[in-house]
Formats: sequence, C-alpha cells, structure tokens
Amino acid sequence: MNIIGIAGGSGSGKTTFAKKVISHVDEQMINILHMDSYYLPEQPEIHFTKSGKPNFDHPEAFDWELLRNHLTALRSGESIEVPIYNFQTSDREKGTHTLSAKPILLFEGIFTLFDPVIRELLDIKTFLHVEADIRFTRRLNRDVGERGRSLDSVTNQYYETVRPMYEKFLSPQKQYADFVVGEETDVAATILSARIKEYISESNTYQNVISSVNQYEYHN
Repeated sequence: MNIIGIAGGSGSGKTTFAKKVISHVDEQMINILHMDSYYLPEQPEIHFTKSGKPNFDHPEAFDWELLRNHLTALRSGESIEVPIYNFQTSDREKGTHTLSAKPILLFEGIFTLFDPVIRELLDIKTFLHVEADIRFTRRLNRDVGERGRSLDSVTNQYYETVRPMYEKFLSPQKQYADFVVGEETDVAATILSARIKEYISESNTYQNVISSVNQYEYHN
C-alpha cells in the first residue's frame, strides 16, 4: 500500500481535494481515511481555552496511538475499525466502520504531517496552503450548515484556538511537504492522481510477478 498524506488548516479544502484526486482514479483501488475520526472522546483539560472550551485544534486533541496502529495495519494489508466521531456531541459513537486495505490510501486531516512516526509511513506528503479568510469562510459555512453550530460559537472558536493553533502547529508542517497546493486544486489533483496511477501500475506488476513465482513453485 502507498499512503498519501493531505494536510492543511481547517477549511483549506482537504476533503474536497481528496475527492478530486479520487475522481481520476479507479475507486476500487483507493480509500480515504479522515483524521477527524480520531479525535479523543475526552479532550485534555490542560489545553482548554480561557473560557473553558476544549481545544480541538491542538495536536493532543487526537488519539495518536490508535492512529499510528491503524495506519501501520493498513500499510501491512490489514483492515481496521475506524472510530465514528459525532461533531454535534463532540464524542465518539459506540460503533465503528470497517476500512479495508487497498493499494492507495489518502489520509487527510489538519495534522497528517505532524507526527514523525506517521510521516515515515507516507509516500507523498501534501500540504494545502490557502489564505486565512478563505479558510474561515469555508469553516463557517460547514460548521453552521453541517454541524449545527452557531455563528458566534464558530467565530469565537476561530479566534480562541483555530487561528493561533494554525500559526503555532499547523503552518510549520509545510516544511515536510513534498507537494504544496494553492487555491487552484484541479491541476494539482490531476498531477497527484497521475503519480497514484503509477503506484497502482507498479503494485499490479509486483503482484503479477509474485503470482507467477508462486505458480511456478506450486507446479515444480
């Protein structure tokens, strides 16, 4: 399996970009894993804001141990049980959903390039660099329209945690990226998907060689 990391600030268009990439590739050969699924069920109080709210934009808001284990398992060809995170209750649901290992995995989230152990598992490291006002507008529309948030709560969270955490932790990830993408993502998605197709072709060639060797050994 080849794993492509897609990082960027909240509202930078990571999921949209990933879907554009997938649209150029055989869907049977590619899967996507969202880092948002790995938010801790209880946030560390040490990182709460002055107003007493959880800081979901801090690196320690995520279950890194589970995430590392799951990515390692997928890389080894094993299926995983992905947590289901409920953004309206800010908690994990009881169930999980199964994600099978396919030749290509797109791993997207705000901190996909943050952890050195996970960076070693990535074949391509991508960072979406989008201006702050665009990211804020997209986040506002998403959280109000899809996650039942109020305008005031989204705005307050942006100034309390989203913006300062972006400057402190998210933006520096760009130094690890092999591929930095701006606001025009169509061309970038085409370029990335072309490399992914090469990975798939290489994987198919390898599997054919292994199959031929196994057949030879069986008949002899």
